[in-house]
Amino acid sequence: MKRILITGGAGFLGSHLCKKLLAEGHEVLCVDNFYTGRRSNIAEFLFEPSFEVLRHDICFPLYVEVDEIYNLACPASPVHYQFDPVQTTKTSVHGAINMLGLAKRIKAKIFQASTSEVYGDPAVHPQTESYWGNVNPVGPRSCYDEGKRCAETLFFDYYRQHKLRIKVARIFNTYGPNMLPDDGRVISNFIVQALKGDDITLFGEGSQTRSFCYVDDLIDGMIRLMNTPDDITGPVNLGNPVENSILEMAGKVIEMTGSSSKIINKPLPEDDPTQRQPDITLARELLKWEPKVKLEDGLTKTIEYFRQLLKDRE
Repeated sequence: MKRILITGGAGFLGSHLCKKLLAEGHEVLCVDNFYTGRRSNIAEFLFEPSFEVLRHDICFPLYVEVDEIYNLACPASPVHYQFDPVQTTKTSVHGAINMLGLAKRIKAKIFQASTSEVYGDPAVHPQTESYWGNVNPVGPRSCYDEGKRCAETLFFDYYRQHKLRIKVARIFNTYGPNMLPDDGRVISNFIVQALKGDDITLFGEGSQTRSFCYVDDLIDGMIRLMNTPDDITGPVNLGNPVENSILEMAGKVIEMTGSSSKIINKPLPEDDPTQRQPDITLARELLKWEPKVKLEDGLTKTIEYFRQLLKDRE
């Protein structure tokens, strides 16, 4: 049994990671400032003796004793990370420095939840870990993109300079229960709009592509990477290599929800990537990992989650 710290543990990915690690018999310390995390996401664990919650902002140092650290804390949807872009950059950079400092002091292994956004609007398709990216450093998405890129730099400098045991995953679009209904992400947006009977808002013509991974598969990949030998650091792409256009996704959600919603087009946001598809060759080789949940099965569970959420709010 290990004692494991998860920053951003009450968020979408964090809450699922808490659940999986608790099920494996570990002690979990969930740290969250509840900017985008929700207590409802972790309510089922609150009375478990192996689970502890600490309200804390990782922009400030943290002094705890743990064996492993998963650093997930950072708003991850454009709506939330663009609301306070300075704080977003601070969370990625100062947060990484504080968590790396903690890992160095207590000799813990540390995992960084990086993102496919480090590739920007990619000129290479699909994206491999060796690709350095095409990122606008001064645009409205830069606070997140460049913050995560800087965090990766810090992780590898701590690895080289201090021999820290690091793991870096580049996470592609993920979906599932515990997503926020107002986070502006593709699948949550489409499902909520369809269930309400509102118009489905499509940015641009919908020809841009994304690759959607169900959350259970993603969490499995994260834990597999954390458990690899110390000489495997990453970065490793984690995501679904099956590519879908945004227009296809809108149609599928309308069909699966039985909605009468109509699709309307809005202008494409600045620096919105036109393509996003992971090359997961490395994950297959090093982790023996690839997504197993089919899109239709994952969407069914996600639709049911949002259906119940909207019903509870009535």
